[in-house]
Amino acid sequence: MKNNIKTLGYFLKRLRDSGFVAIKVFNSYKDHDPRKWTIIIDPEGACVMVTCYENQVFRGDIHFEFNDGGNRFLKNYNLKTKSMEVVVTTLLEKGVQQIKEDCEYAKKE
Repeated sequence: MKNNIKTLGYFLKRLRDSGFVAIKVFNSYKDHDPRKWTIIIDPEGACVMVTCYENQVFRGDIHFEFNDGGNRFLKNYNLKTKSMEVVVTTLLEKGVQQIKEDCEYAKKE
């Protein structure tokens, strides 16, 4: 189950491999809470919060909520997908920037 879009580590790795700065914000939601984890993408620019939901509407349902204060995404924009390519394409289409050389959050390798 490691290579599953609902897995925090997999989601972060795929975003980072696609050139985005992505940081874990929270992943200790209670068992009865449909939220699994929350991350932030492009913290120096678009500052998009993404929350993964599981089993909110029905068992096995996975979707992602994007929040950036209504700047690029409609408030509480929901994306239901099993594809990281769809997530990355959505971010790029909405103008979320990939890593800039002077980004303080980018890991130096």
